[in-house]
Amino acid sequence: MSNATDKKARVAVLISGGGTNLQAIIDRWQAGDLPHVDLALVVSSKETAGGLARADRAGIPRLYIPKAGFAGEGFEAALLQTLEENRIDLIVLAGFLRILSADFVSRYPDRILNVHPSLIPSFCGDGFYGLRVHQAALDYGVKVTGATVHFVNEVTDGGRIIAQRAVDILPGDTPETLQRRVMEQAEWILLPQAVEMVAKELTE
Repeated sequence: MSNATDKKARVAVLISGGGTNLQAIIDRWQAGDLPHVDLALVVSSKETAGGLARADRAGIPRLYIPKAGFAGEGFEAALLQTLEENRIDLIVLAGFLRILSADFVSRYPDRILNVHPSLIPSFCGDGFYGLRVHQAALDYGVKVTGATVHFVNEVTDGGRIIAQRAVDILPGDTPETLQRRVMEQAEWILLPQAVEMVAKELTE
């Protein structure tokens, strides 16, 4: 890849669905735009997640971890074991629909990123995910929404903000059309940039 560097952060992307945000990272990585990133692992909490096929096509090791974990020890214990075995430096939550415990998050301070489809502190926190976020923005009548990439801490959507990008709400928008525009104009741009920025900081 172009712009290669000897120092790379080993990144794991956690998914639960189709993996469009994962694909945005893969595309920028394959284009050589993430020189400090080694996409080392994709982990899914759902066996049928479409993002697993995206990992396969990109040649990235991937793993499904069931709710009960491996040998019944629990999901987070299995995830932690997997991350440690793969020497992961940075974790990216990309459409990952599980809330990580405070104990888990404390093991990776400022090393877990999440993308949220609003301009935090608006329309965020417990219960705000997926189309619910966009429906709330439309119900409230705001004219601008967007996306936020932030560090993950013990408070849902409460970690330090890394980057934000605004997106206009248009007349006639539905939660579905707004979701698509926020992804295209904000999430898919911000998330790869933030991953590279934090990876660079970790390797310097």
